[in-house]
Amino acid sequence: MNDKNRITFGLIVFIAIVTFPFWYNLGKASSAPELKLSEKAKAAKECVKPKEIMRQEHMQILDLWRDTVVRDANRAYKSGSGKTFGMSLSSGEESCLGCHESKTEFCDKCHNYASVAPYCWTCHIAPEEKKPEENKPEENK
Repeated sequence: MNDKNRITFGLIVFIAIVTFPFWYNLGKASSAPELKLSEKAKAAKECVKPKEIMRQEHMQILDLWRDTVVRDANRAYKSGSGKTFGMSLSSGEESCLGCHESKTEFCDKCHNYASVAPYCWTCHIAPEEKKPEENKPEENK
């Protein structure tokens, strides 16, 4: 029974090591980023699916779209409301980035917050970010 102190010390060290990540990150958590919708997205008032489904399942939807386009050559998705969207990240007005114009403001904010590195841009060409003055309509001179 002389090992009681060693066992107690070992348990304390074990618990300290196992719980270290929680203690280390305590107070460091930041709030989820607020997404800035483009004027085009605000005007559309409709996405492919409801907002909560898109937040949770957009990667599964994009994977399904990729498979449908590649295997079935079907490039159009009809939503529950009957609106047709292009099954593409970046091509066309009715595509994901046709509405959500800024990859940096829309995609990257959440992906960076969640520490995920999606593989979308290994196949797709990342869209060029428009400068703020390019987003403004031209005034008549």
